[in-house]
Amino acid sequence: MTAAAFDPELDLLFERVVPTPRHLVWRAWTEPETLIKWFCPRPWETVSCDIDLRPGGRFATVMRSPEGVEVAGANCYLLVEPERRLVWTSALTPGFRPHAQPTSDADFVFTADLTLGQEAGGTLYRAHLMHATAKDRQRHEDLGFQDGWGAALDQLVEAMAGQL
Repeated sequence: MTAAAFDPELDLLFERVVPTPRHLVWRAWTEPETLIKWFCPRPWETVSCDIDLRPGGRFATVMRSPEGVEVAGANCYLLVEPERRLVWTSALTPGFRPHAQPTSDADFVFTADLTLGQEAGGTLYRAHLMHATAKDRQRHEDLGFQDGWGAALDQLVEAMAGQL
């Protein structure tokens, strides 16, 4: 599977080099007990995670706000290239079954393509999120995409620092 071209009308991109080895970034994304430590920006917390790491497998999380509101996300892996690339989508459920249509204006469908490149002293971390419509892309950006993914990545680096 080749990477999709970036479309500024529909896509968001987050890219940074981190001082964490690629194999540890991979572990942070693929081990539920590690992912819950960093996945959403504080003061939110991830309270559950289910990972079936294979194409067609389930990637699901539940995040909780400081007020106790829970937000669940259920996704399907499309591509798993160990220590290099993860692609998942909210448009499908496990087994590549179509997902029900969004239930509110706050919901949107996206596909995430996370690539991890080897860098001197760390990892090139690149998240390319593709949306079905420009409205969905804007909604995701307005929710704080850049700041949220940046804070979560900082937390990932912090969580994995003890593994070096």
